[in-house]
Amino acid sequence: MTDRDSLFDDANGHLALGELEEAIALYRRCVSLDPEFFDGWHALGLALLKSGETKEAIGCGLQAVTLQPNDLLAWTALSQMYVRDGNIPEAEAAKGNARILSLGGRVVR
Repeated sequence: MTDRDSLFDDANGHLALGELEEAIALYRRCVSLDPEFFDGWHALGLALLKSGETKEAIGCGLQAVTLQPNDLLAWTALSQMYVRDGNIPEAEAAKGNARILSLGGRVVR
């Protein structure tokens, strides 16, 4: 197991216990070790959203969908982030991509 994966597991444990600050700090370390780590960006975005850091959550969500543009959950999460931020046009666009994927389509081929 790599350092990144160990940190990710620890972060998930903190998240499960409701320890958002600890989880966020560890997720940040994961993505600093591996900027291409989709799961780290996705989890960091969701944890930040839970903690009320909506703008930063959106940045992480955008990084996640950039790394894996055909991930249904990443687009769904990004849509929720935009809704929380009050940006309904972007939320609808992200939701549209999620809908395409849920029907078996692709956002990027």
